[in-house]
Amino acid sequence: MPKIDWSIKGPHFANCNCDYGCPCQFNALPTDGTCRAVVAWHIDEGYFGDVRLDGLHAVNTYAWPGPIHKGNGAMQSIIDERADSRQREALAAILQGEGADPGVIMLQVYRAMCSTLHEPLFKPVHLEIDVEARKAKLTVPGLIESAVEPIRNPVTGAEHRARIDLPFGKEFNLAEIASGTTKATGTVALAFTSKHAHLVYNQMTSAGPVR
Repeated sequence: MPKIDWSIKGPHFANCNCDYGCPCQFNALPTDGTCRAVVAWHIDEGYFGDVRLDGLHAVNTYAWPGPIHKGNGAMQSIIDERADSRQREALAAILQGEGADPGVIMLQVYRAMCSTLHEPLFKPVHLEIDVEARKAKLTVPGLIESAVEPIRNPVTGAEHRARIDLPFGKEFNLAEIASGTTKATGTVALAFTSKHAHLVYNQMTSAGPVR
């Protein structure tokens, strides 16, 4: 099959079970030794070959029994039910990092580290992301509820702002760090409260993140 170029540009957030900052971002082991996460995208502009993806939402859920690099993970994609048949196929391929060279982008890396791939679901996806305000909300009725908000000073309650800058990151170059709470009851079950979240506006492509 010929390689197909793709791109998704817009905001996304990730919420995982690690403490704020997420040791994985620094090549350290995850907080409790395992990794579980949800990542959700709003695609302002996107394509897979000649298939346009503008305005659609997409979600991946992940679970690894240990650090990501040790593998044996499971993943599932939840794709905006508004997508037509070609868009569904295209998004399913992108969310697995198809067509990307090994190691250039996190979608391909994460898929390679998942020995279990559940069939994608096509559901209504309600998603709001405000990167600058460090806020997001994701709802997939009956399946996922996620809420992201600024980290707050435990003494004063004031909003705390922190960023992670990764010049050679596989997902982003610069991310706003926040506090996230997620409950997912699907095949890849998730449950964490006030844990690491990051919000990003960028462009991810089959050749890697745009620098």
